[in-house]
Amino acid sequence: MVSVLNTVDTGHEDMIHDAEMDYYGLRLATCSSDHSVKIFDLKNGSPSLVAELKGHQGPVWQIAWAHPKYGNLLASCSYDRKVIVWKELSEWTKIYEHTVHDSSVNSIAWAPHELGLILACGSSDGSISILINNGDNWETQKIPNAHTIGCNAVSWCPVIEPILDNASQQQKAPVKRLASAGCDNIVKIWKEEGDKWIEETKLEAHSDWASFISCLSKLVRDVAWAPAVGPPRAALASCSQDRRVIVWTSTDYASWTPNILNVFDDVVWNVSWSLTGGILAVSGGDNQVSLWRENTEGQWICISELNKGQGNINNTDQRAL
Repeated sequence: MVSVLNTVDTGHEDMIHDAEMDYYGLRLATCSSDHSVKIFDLKNGSPSLVAELKGHQGPVWQIAWAHPKYGNLLASCSYDRKVIVWKELSEWTKIYEHTVHDSSVNSIAWAPHELGLILACGSSDGSISILINNGDNWETQKIPNAHTIGCNAVSWCPVIEPILDNASQQQKAPVKRLASAGCDNIVKIWKEEGDKWIEETKLEAHSDWASFISCLSKLVRDVAWAPAVGPPRAALASCSQDRRVIVWTSTDYASWTPNILNVFDDVVWNVSWSLTGGILAVSGGDNQVSLWRENTEGQWICISELNKGQGNINNTDQRAL
């Protein structure tokens, strides 16, 4: 049974959209419709406000900590079409502002640290941008028209063990892959080839169950790539307005098998894997967080449920609108 260990009074003046702990679990970052990002120190079990970051002119949808090998680095994305990269020097400072998108930036994700300091950004303008840090400069790659209507989520494929080239016996460079979820009812997998990103696979299993009522029914809300541990297979999870969570698995990245984990009673907003990849957390409009684990027969079993708190968590997501 999962129980609440602690609560944090953030002092945000509007809805909180994301909360992320750093790599060591010592700091918590939150973001809100009040246009701010806050960072809390969690040491000694008594949360204390470290910094309040103000640089956005709209609701801040998501935040993402970079790997600590790059220092204390945090990215944030907003309805104001901007992505901001913050770094703790003597104090928290904005070190880069990314302004290439024409609409709300809904999702950000840092690449595995082995690939470098790279940030993917998904936007309601339908495109995905890739920010690559080259020391003092940031280079931008872009995937135009990645999803019609808009992109809701991005997630990186983990780096697997180095592979030897049979001819040269040299280690091959790791392949960069990125999953994205969109308002077109599709999950896509992108692969870097040279200085371009190509669509490697299109995953279609989420149903368009009420398109005559609203285009919202076509939204795949989130996608999350599982950590590369356990059996030699790739796995990612997606969730949608159709109330389904699907776990996709593949052994070659070309052919993917969908497994419907569950059809929930309400819209599903987020999916998140444990560090070992063995447990999947699911949250949605029913105000519940449930934990799921795959048994030896390949079936997903709910092992715990947790109510998020008092009242409705009204996550009516403006990000894709």
